[in-house]
Amino acid sequence: MTSSTAPVVELADQRHRYEVLVGGRLAGFTEYRDRDAQRVFFHTEIDEAFAGQGLASVLVQQALDDVRTSEMRIVPVCPYVAGFLRKHQEFSDITDPVTPDIRHWLRTQIG
Repeated sequence: MTSSTAPVVELADQRHRYEVLVGGRLAGFTEYRDRDAQRVFFHTEIDEAFAGQGLASVLVQQALDDVRTSEMRIVPVCPYVAGFLRKHQEFSDITDPVTPDIRHWLRTQIG
């Protein structure tokens, strides 16, 4: 990737998600809801036009770095985020388990 197409990750708090942009175009996002001091990630998606470029990994890495900076905790309901965390143990100190209570609460939040 050239510098003009280097991915940029932004917090789109009003939409409850982190977005990854490439060349100013939305390439994907990871959605969350906040529950007290927990950021519950429930969905990650990369547009097909940007598939295979490692953007999901860049997106989730930067999103989780932001969670750490915010002094919040991670709850990985999203399968992609859960898989990323299994490979990146550096976030284990701020990761909480997904419980039935969390799943029920999330359903009330996203419908």
